[in-house]
Amino acid sequence: MKELELKYGCNPNQKPASIFVNDGRELPIKVLCGRPGYINFMDAFNGWQLVKELKKATGLPAATSFKHVSPAGAAVGLPMSDTLKKIYWVDDLGELSPLACAYARARGADRMSSFGDFIALSDVCDVSTAKIIKREVSDGVIAPGYEPEALEILKQKKKGNYNIIEIDPDYVPAPVEHKDVFGITFEQGRNELKIDDDLFSNIVTENKELPCQAKIDMAISMITLKYTQSNSVCYVKDGQAIGIGAGQQSRIHCTRLAGNKADNWFLRQCPKVLELPFVDGIGRADRDNAIDLYIGEEYMDVLADGAWEKIFKTKPDVFTAEEKRAWLDQMTDVTLGSDAFFPFGDNIERAHKSGVKYIAQPGGSVRDDNVIATCDKYGMVMAFTGIRLFHH
Repeated sequence: MKELELKYGCNPNQKPASIFVNDGRELPIKVLCGRPGYINFMDAFNGWQLVKELKKATGLPAATSFKHVSPAGAAVGLPMSDTLKKIYWVDDLGELSPLACAYARARGADRMSSFGDFIALSDVCDVSTAKIIKREVSDGVIAPGYEPEALEILKQKKKGNYNIIEIDPDYVPAPVEHKDVFGITFEQGRNELKIDDDLFSNIVTENKELPCQAKIDMAISMITLKYTQSNSVCYVKDGQAIGIGAGQQSRIHCTRLAGNKADNWFLRQCPKVLELPFVDGIGRADRDNAIDLYIGEEYMDVLADGAWEKIFKTKPDVFTAEEKRAWLDQMTDVTLGSDAFFPFGDNIERAHKSGVKYIAQPGGSVRDDNVIATCDKYGMVMAFTGIRLFHH
């Protein structure tokens, strides 16, 4: 098949719409179920590139959860602690495959943003992964293949209309890409930058101790940013993105947004949150929303009289600012990546509040000395990559 007609483009009024390969080749995909749309394919193809590169860089199965052409989460298939299994709502599923662990991490880091995601998997989708996907609200999945039983599980979603795409893992796009804006065609070479340990060799801080896990996390942050709408920053810990700030005009706003998401990820692991007494039968999305409100500034939305009774068996105590800060102070060894240079030390100050110790950024600001000095104040390790990773 050389061209696939779509129902419409970004919006229902944008017709006609289709996808095809510019050089006339066959499309590298098969739609096994559903009818993916324009934005679905945008998420699918960006997500597939991300997980393919993560797998190549780390040697581990990878998954990403995409929304509106940016990742809400990305991770590789490392084992999970009992606490992580609980906050990702997979503690009842028994032993999970590495690919399932990758998706549980990618989906679970920011469950609010991942709601209704499009999933990309680096490896053939197995039963373990399909069981997690089946229970989540999602628009579709792209993978290089599906185990027969896994495919049958996924086909049960959305009354048989769940979007399932199989992609040829050997497909190689043309080296030059094009994009039309206002009837004018833009042309550029594809961003084929290889991200590996060599990219992080130029350490500019006094502390130059960069452990193996931090290098892996730096690679995850950079590869994630490569497919995130700019400006963007990405916080990573232990093989998964825990906070992604995308599409902000100001870098400090990216750093704050992603930092707040990273903080929420860690706050959800606090015993006070893990032990919230939810009423029986509460929906997964309602539970996620309640947790997000409880750990945030709008906590009275779920603790006010007349509101809490619908969510909790007993009224929880307020999670005070002092308690939250004390818990967050335990978060350490977080990695932060940025798709362009940090222009001011305020980004580092904000990152420090979320436990950041390792930073990868291009460098090149006229205030690099100030940024480096701020890192040195906290004993951070910062590598200048010399490479910008804008994505639009």
